[in-house]
Amino acid sequence: MNPRRTDARRHHDPEVRGFASDNYAGAHPEVMAALALANGGHQVAYGEDDYTENLQRIVRGHFGPTAEAFPVFNGTGANVVALQAVTDRWGAVICAESAHINVDEGGAPERMGGLKLLTVPTPDGKLTPELIDRQAYGWEDEHRAMPQVVSITQSTELGTLYTPDEIRAICEHAHAHGMRVHLDGSRIANAAASLDVPMRTFTNAVGVDILSLGGTKNGALFGEAVVVINQDAVSHMKHLRKLSMQLASKMRFVSVQLEALLAKDLWLRNARHANEMAQRLAEGVRAAHGVEILYPVQANGVFAKLPHEVSERLQKRFRFYFWDESAGVVRWMCSFDTTEEDVDAFVAALKEEMAR
Repeated sequence: MNPRRTDARRHHDPEVRGFASDNYAGAHPEVMAALALANGGHQVAYGEDDYTENLQRIVRGHFGPTAEAFPVFNGTGANVVALQAVTDRWGAVICAESAHINVDEGGAPERMGGLKLLTVPTPDGKLTPELIDRQAYGWEDEHRAMPQVVSITQSTELGTLYTPDEIRAICEHAHAHGMRVHLDGSRIANAAASLDVPMRTFTNAVGVDILSLGGTKNGALFGEAVVVINQDAVSHMKHLRKLSMQLASKMRFVSVQLEALLAKDLWLRNARHANEMAQRLAEGVRAAHGVEILYPVQANGVFAKLPHEVSERLQKRFRFYFWDESAGVVRWMCSFDTTEEDVDAFVAALKEEMAR
């Protein structure tokens, strides 16, 4: 038997690009090379491997000396594990109404995590201390789920960013009420790139207790991590990760991807490029009469409003999603592998459809 033989065939056109999601992109070549490097031979399973051990050193360099990473399979798993780690069985999590944990995780935090989400409408996807106070009450009321955590997303689901000072204010406010702060960082690299600061500047340096560290949207094949910053806030994370079905047996293949992204500057290069393409896209569509960009373009997403029939025709040429179909709102996402040619072709197609 020839070990090099494979019957696998390519089933897609690698030249086809779209603006539906940064999850549509493949894995970065440097990540694929790291996976090949980690392959071969035997390594201890379930996280006792050399790659996971080295990942801890790298994560501490980004998030401080107390940080500890727990690699998991996916973003929903990271959020569910992280939120379970900082809540009691009677606990609740305050979050923006638009938060991924509320809108796009199929009820997993509540159904699988066994916690209650207390949502707050926000104009731009961002919580403030004043908005948090709409749900931050009733700690002694046995008839109400107890607010124990504030969860924020950086960058938000609407592509907006918290400044470090805004997160500091949230952390101080939450901690004053005895609550912890969780940061959903599925696009944390895009936030850091846009703010032009290290990730520590708006996480451990301002009081975040625990975060979900994204990898997939930034060029990984799969895999994220829960990063515990405040060790006093959690207990028995290893048991909780296993109980939540997020313990990888061959964890080296998750850890080595995060290592490839974080050890040097690949995470930052990928995020900067995606952000730059979103800016190019926004500049291009602003020139199209009848298109309204709804939120500041601060990361790698553009949210716009345009005639419904134009969006439907354009979707036949490029993949993207409606964000609020009844209102004609769409979302266009850029990735680490989005090219200037991709953006320019999309803008040209948009202008053609708007002119029809």
